[in-house]
Amino acid sequence: MLRGNVRPHFAVVRLRREKAWVLPKGKLEPREHPRDAAKREVLEETGHDVSVHEFLGSMSYLAEGKLKIVQFWLMRTAGPRLRELNDDIKAVKWLPLRVAIETLTRPHEKVFLTHVGPIALRSVKKSQRVKSRRSAGRAGKGERRRPSGAPVGHVIAMDYENTRPNVVKALSNWIGRVNQSAVRRAS
Repeated sequence: MLRGNVRPHFAVVRLRREKAWVLPKGKLEPREHPRDAAKREVLEETGHDVSVHEFLGSMSYLAEGKLKIVQFWLMRTAGPRLRELNDDIKAVKWLPLRVAIETLTRPHEKVFLTHVGPIALRSVKKSQRVKSRRSAGRAGKGERRRPSGAPVGHVIAMDYENTRPNVVKALSNWIGRVNQSAVRRAS
């Protein structure tokens, strides 16, 4: 999640019990779309309402012997903080990309943000250029608009030494299903 226009900053949150700095994320409610869950969780963990933009990628990891798959979207804050943080979150920091990566506690999140952070920043710069062209009146009425989505597949960070073969197979199947649905949507 990003805040700021000139130099966007990434949100990292500190968990109260574990004292770990992590990316904002959470669990799906029954029948909840992952994009809606991401927006809700960010509000709960950072106190900020956000606008949700393009899909950035997926990350998987093992927690208590279970495979967790997290999907991330580019999000922008939509104003000041609206509410207090959840009880399980102790603090939120808004940091430049390099500092956010260094601050994260979990190696798989560092790897993930190292890969998708620059893509998110390029997407923000691209949207700012489009907005400045529009405000300058350069875009003609007959001009076709290009989609502003970042060209990203799935970025997966896994610790293969600690991953069981059935977990890799399950993850592989999931990625295949997601890619098939993306191809169907693009057609």
